[in-house]
Amino acid sequence: MPIRVTVWNEFLHEQNDEKVRAVYPLGIHQAIAEFLGRDAELAVRTATLGQPDNGLPQAVLDQTDVLLWWGHMGHQLVDDMVVERVYQAVLDGMGLIVLHSGHASKIFEKICGMPSHLLSWQERGEGERVFVINPAHPIAAGLPQYFEIPKTEVYSEYFSIPAPDSLIFLSWYPSGEVFRSGFTYERGRGKIFYFSPGHETYPIYKQPEVQTVLRNAVRWTARTPNAPRIVYRANTPVLRPHADMGENR
Repeated sequence: MPIRVTVWNEFLHEQNDEKVRAVYPLGIHQAIAEFLGRDAELAVRTATLGQPDNGLPQAVLDQTDVLLWWGHMGHQLVDDMVVERVYQAVLDGMGLIVLHSGHASKIFEKICGMPSHLLSWQERGEGERVFVINPAHPIAAGLPQYFEIPKTEVYSEYFSIPAPDSLIFLSWYPSGEVFRSGFTYERGRGKIFYFSPGHETYPIYKQPEVQTVLRNAVRWTARTPNAPRIVYRANTPVLRPHADMGENR
């Protein structure tokens, strides 16, 4: 069975900014879906903020093994009920890939359990060198020691996130900044990957190395087929010592 992928994009910049529309005329979601769709092992669909249920009703999530999330100017427009629905899907095993400024999205902050929007950023249009600092991780498969992004938005530390389970990519900029640009978490049965390169006014998602990262990430985060569902219950009974442990009753 193919891995079922949903590429979600708020799809606002492309409709309101000519610079963005020139780079991604059909939307960032369509650009990502196009190169992922060339992989015969992936079945790819798209969803956007303006659709009913913000494009993510329960029926869509039930048929999604990996959800890619691109957001920037519309974080607060995502319905809280949709965020909770996505979060529960992750706990149940759906993979989640959060892209670029999705670090400030409601769903990523819920995953982190803390405000994750605090970082330094500059739109200087300089280059980015992305170092692979965990080459053994499956998401880094097929990549060189580092790769260059010709023009990008500068993200730099401090980045207000909990310590990642695995840090895979570290970015460096000619002006001296560094940034934890690719890392993973696991929540419940779900795997999460964050990847920062992907500013909307540059053709970063058309770059072969970036496409390799995302294809690898889809495979790593994908829901495990037939995995048992985790049930979370409130008021779980406290385990008591057995009588033969010497506990008086």
